[in-house]
Amino acid sequence: MNENDKKRMGERIRLCRNNLGISQEKLADLLGMRRTNIANYEAGRVVPPGNVLLEMAKTFETSTDYLLGRIEPETIAAHHDGENWTEEELQEIEEFKQFIAMRREARKNKGN
Repeated sequence: MNENDKKRMGERIRLCRNNLGISQEKLADLLGMRRTNIANYEAGRVVPPGNVLLEMAKTFETSTDYLLGRIEPETIAAHHDGENWTEEELQEIEEFKQFIAMRREARKNKGN
């Protein structure tokens, strides 16, 4: 896995964690590890071992393929009627769309 792949995976882990609304500390507790492990994964400094990656995917209700960057979330179209969204709110909306798409993918994969 190259540095860009590690960084992308770290971003997906952070996105999933944020969409779940939990802290690095809480995720670490759920996975039975230290917060620094989560910080290193999210920063792309360390690749989680397979068993940790699998537990993360279960926790986030997504697939390991999504976390590894092997699949992309599907495009979702949305419309808003003139609301004045801040850049931060628009980013949160985009992250939520990605979260919903990855949950759909996980559910689809469970059916296979």
